[in-house]
Amino acid sequence: MHAFRAKRPVAVSAVLSALLLAAVAGCRGGSPGGTAPTSSGARAHVLAVKIDNVGPARPQTGLGKADLIYVEQVEAGLSRMMAVYSSSLPPVVGPVRSARETDLELLRQFDRPTLAFSGAQSKLLPAIAEAPLDPLTPEKDPDAYFRDSDRAAPHNLYLRPARASHTTTGANAAEDIGLRFAAAVPGGRALADRTVRYPAASFTFTWSAERSRWLVSMDGTPARTADGARLGAADVVVQYVTVRPSLYRDRWGSTSPYTETVGSGSAVVLRGGKEYDVRWSRPSADSTTAFTTSSGERMTFAPGQVWIVLAQK
Repeated sequence: MHAFRAKRPVAVSAVLSALLLAAVAGCRGGSPGGTAPTSSGARAHVLAVKIDNVGPARPQTGLGKADLIYVEQVEAGLSRMMAVYSSSLPPVVGPVRSARETDLELLRQFDRPTLAFSGAQSKLLPAIAEAPLDPLTPEKDPDAYFRDSDRAAPHNLYLRPARASHTTTGANAAEDIGLRFAAAVPGGRALADRTVRYPAASFTFTWSAERSRWLVSMDGTPARTADGARLGAADVVVQYVTVRPSLYRDRWGSTSPYTETVGSGSAVVLRGGKEYDVRWSRPSADSTTAFTTSSGERMTFAPGQVWIVLAQK
């Protein structure tokens, strides 16, 4: 892990603080038929962190500890990640960046998750304040954040989860939303690698039999953790969705894309050197996402970290 030095205080925004400290009622989550319990019977209390993913933000810190990593398209065709933690928390996560409208619907699969992020488009702040989640921002919990003087802003803001108000149950966030870790289902096609392209970003997943992982490359370059290890996933889901313009724009006037994660469609699951064609279904925002095979079976996953790449259908 790279060294962190000279922690500079994080600026406080009175408007953001007021909005995000608003009381939020209600819990969400569950499978299409109701709540999705974990193997321990308790819902996971997840920490979701918005992760920067442009060149100056790499290598990221703390991704290897996530149960789930979501990849979504943002402005200018670039990508951003949301790392979801529950089984364990890393000492440091980042760089942390701003939230998007897509995140609010995606996170309703979980039971009142904590969302760590740094800022958002001003017109989106009321929606964040009303969402069934606990915001964890530098304004709300400044002791949990610091800036790394070795990097240029805004790609240098990091979270120390242990200093935050969030507590975790230790349940697996992937199991919490209904993903089943079990022996592989029949079928599948042998696959060496698969690339998913956004307008200005790409992800390639290459099977390594030696490591039993799909090694990750971003924009044609092998992706590594802050301590130099290759990023790798036990399973990858390429979920084909509708990506459309939202009502929001960034500070430079670019329209923020909105990724629709409620509905149904096709997906591809990469597991154990094979790819499987599956269907995804999420009837409502209060439902979790089910992945099923052509025969109607639930898709099974290999134990380990799952990446879900939300790709334009």
